[in-house]
Amino acid sequence: MPSVDSIGRVFNLMHPDTIRAQIYEIYAAVKRNKAIRPPWHGLILCVFDGHESHASYLRHCDGCLTRQVHTTKGERTQHYHRAVSAMLVASDLELLLDSEPQMPGEDEIACAVRLFERLVTRFPRAFDVALGDALYTDPRFYECVLKHGKDVLTVLKDDRRDLLQDARSLCQTLQPTRFSYRKKKKIECWDMDGFNSWPQVGRAVRVIATRETSTVRRQATNEVEELVSEWFWVTTLSPARASSEASVEIGHNRWIIENRGFNEIVNEWHGDHVYRHAATAILVFTLMCFLVYNLFHTFFTKNLKPALKARVTMRHVGRTMMQELYAGLQSHLPQPP
Repeated sequence: MPSVDSIGRVFNLMHPDTIRAQIYEIYAAVKRNKAIRPPWHGLILCVFDGHESHASYLRHCDGCLTRQVHTTKGERTQHYHRAVSAMLVASDLELLLDSEPQMPGEDEIACAVRLFERLVTRFPRAFDVALGDALYTDPRFYECVLKHGKDVLTVLKDDRRDLLQDARSLCQTLQPTRFSYRKKKKIECWDMDGFNSWPQVGRAVRVIATRETSTVRRQATNEVEELVSEWFWVTTLSPARASSEASVEIGHNRWIIENRGFNEIVNEWHGDHVYRHAATAILVFTLMCFLVYNLFHTFFTKNLKPALKARVTMRHVGRTMMQELYAGLQSHLPQPP
């Protein structure tokens, strides 16, 4: 097996577009085999989110971002790398499409716009709706998405105070619709269309507010506790294209990139490990993790029989693959006398 130094050196010499081309080939093959099916509401999603890979007070490179951190020793300059990634969400399969590093002097939205422009060029018909957290409730992101004929749905918070206040006021005059979400939550939903309180977008938007009630049994006391949460989303989706139930599910799918994407890559694939502190090497390794993630999840979801998937975990299948890989390497080595 190659050494850590060799891996870092080779990754730093590779061009990221070569890995991006392979990710596209995997998507094209899966799409050609009709393995990407839309959910019940008929809309395939693309989730955008930023991820910070690592931070250091000592090591830095030309691609590092900087910030001032207050410590017990006073103000210190911290160097870190951050990238915006995109995940395709279908009915039973998620694919990580691309990652774009955030450059010094720019914010996450500028990086996301650059990533979206490249994605919509390479994957023009791959998705219907772009998702993001409250940070992506930004006119620049909405303008970019709408320009290419896609819809967008993001979390609405106090950053858009006028729009949020108008939505809260209107909620008090309307009766909510009630339905269940995944048989675990009882939802009261206020679906309101035609808001012009955000003129920077250049068109009327739709606001969806929910009050979600769920129950949890505490392990320490064995008592059942009722949890209530409130959510607001703003979207360009029309009610005819996405109903209230569909919009609520789409809004909650925004967390998939964190729960099934970044969490798995970091904890199972060691995606935050830095083989070489250089911007190109870090990006290439991230894209390589995306490539392996897509291959593995496509194999596990589409190739394994349901009876086998019910008996084994993804971790077991991954360790079995690794065992066969090491066994294959060992068989080609010269055997001792």
